[in-house]
Amino acid sequence: MNWQDKKVLITGAGGFLGSHLAESLATRGARVRALVHYNSRNDWGLLEFLPPDITANLEVVAGDITDPSGMTRVVAGCEVVFHLAALIGIPYSYVAPAHYVAVNVTGTLNLLEAARAQGVEAFVHTSTSETYGTARYTPMDENHPLKGQSPYSASKIAADKLAESYYCSFGLPVVTVRPFNAFGPRQSARAVIPTIIIQALTEDTIHLGHTRPRRDFTYATDTIAGFLKAAACPEAVGEVINLGTGRSPSVGELAQTIASLVDGGKKILTDAARQRPADSEVWHLECDNQKARELLGWAPEVDLATGLSRTIEFIRPNLGRYKAGIYNV
Repeated sequence: MNWQDKKVLITGAGGFLGSHLAESLATRGARVRALVHYNSRNDWGLLEFLPPDITANLEVVAGDITDPSGMTRVVAGCEVVFHLAALIGIPYSYVAPAHYVAVNVTGTLNLLEAARAQGVEAFVHTSTSETYGTARYTPMDENHPLKGQSPYSASKIAADKLAESYYCSFGLPVVTVRPFNAFGPRQSARAVIPTIIIQALTEDTIHLGHTRPRRDFTYATDTIAGFLKAAACPEAVGEVINLGTGRSPSVGELAQTIASLVDGGKKILTDAARQRPADSEVWHLECDNQKARELLGWAPEVDLATGLSRTIEFIRPNLGRYKAGIYNV
């Protein structure tokens, strides 16, 4: 797809992946409308990290995806919609499950309906590997069963099925991308990699929940490349496409790698307060990315060690933006 002057909406543009997507599209000449969650401080979230020559080319709009009339206005005039806005913290979904349904399910419905009314060319819906639950087999392809092992994953399964229904029922050109544990600069301490890095940079001890779970960590720029390819591929319409590396180190192994990249000599301890309920823990996620390779011509390019080094390089001078010593849910 030629993105020059393409009118694009990104929901969740103030978030981790949303900010990377906004940056990537703006550099390609797209006319980006960046939806951020309204706040009275006029805070654009992680878009604040982008250089002025990028933000000058963004139309930043504040709103809330749970507002249907607001989403009708936001989608108006856009040709492509990238829907990333969601509540994503798994521990907080145990505390506020109704909020997750309101945002992740009803919010997605509002965007789908607005996109249908507008007649958009492409609607890229963001799923998550958490919808699979613990692996029944690895690597996990798109036919792997879905299991809602947390209110978060259940809300995303519902959103995915709504997106599927709008393709089947109304012909909305939806493609669902299912990232596996994206990471990189700007990610919040809610995620495991920044949590480990922050502790490794500031403490002698790294506190974690379970260290046995295995995850497929995919660098942000690779994930964003998958989003762009999905939007530009007519054959992807109506499909669900995994985006992951096909490798799955354990959280304990990840912590040891990060500690060695910082300066080594860190003690790794488990903390019961950071652990999911036993039946809610997802023990293994590992991506089968064959469909993305064959359909999109996509493949990850950044290996884990390089991605971790780049993330450390971002966090080290920005430690003041994080609350070290506090467990972020």
